Amino acid sequence: MVHGKKIRNAKAKVDKTVLYAVNDAIQAMRDLKFASFDESIDLSIKLVYKSFQNIRGSAVLPAGTGKEKKVLVICKGDKQQEAKDAGADYVGGDEIIEKIQGGWIDFQAVVATPDMMKQVGKLGAVLGRKGLMPKPKSGTVTDDVKGIIKELKGGRVEYRADKTGVIHMNIGKLSFDDSSISDNFKAFYNQIVKDKPSDAKGNYIKSVYVSSTMGPGIKINHKGVER
Repeated sequence: MVHGKKIRNAKAKVDKTVLYAVNDAIQAMRDLKFASFDESIDLSIKLVYKSFQNIRGSAVLPAGTGKEKKVLVICKGDKQQEAKDAGADYVGGDEIIEKIQGGWIDFQAVVATPDMMKQVGKLGAVLGRKGLMPKPKSGTVTDDVKGIIKELKGGRVEYRADKTGVIHMNIGKLSFDDSSISDNFKAFYNQIVKDKPSDAKGNYIKSVYVSSTMGPGIKINHKGVER
């Protein structure tokens, strides 16, 4: 792949022999910025553990991602009003399930109450392919619709390692202040450490890189990240 002159110049300014502290990496991303839009900040964590297909979970980014997330709640009865009051973008029961079966998918998160999961199961092929199927383990199958909506709207993200053992996550925007970026970085990184599988021995994380959308990767001294 041939890169443009701007990205080549930015890459040349990153010292590949140095492991950057989080705050130094944030400053470097700002110094190297050349794009005219508000870039996202991408975090890539390479795992040593071999059973990558088992690595998945969720984390809450205290400063949010900078992207609006539309939340759908599938429930019935009094729970529908509770979901609306809590800020859900869409609320419904059987009728909204039929709408999704018809091809509608204008949302980024789905919550369902346990009494609706039999019907929601019909959406496995649609929601599963998009990674949106409600699951008890992720907290999206629950009667506490108020609590989960607050999390989803407030910066809750789900992660999964790809087939090469790398976890990719957007942790905010370059327009965020330094403390917000740092807080999001540490919250996500520490959640990955906390979720380490019980059968993963020794070093679990091989490397951590952070970059803006158009900028070069900057290697982080992850062993120096505060727990």
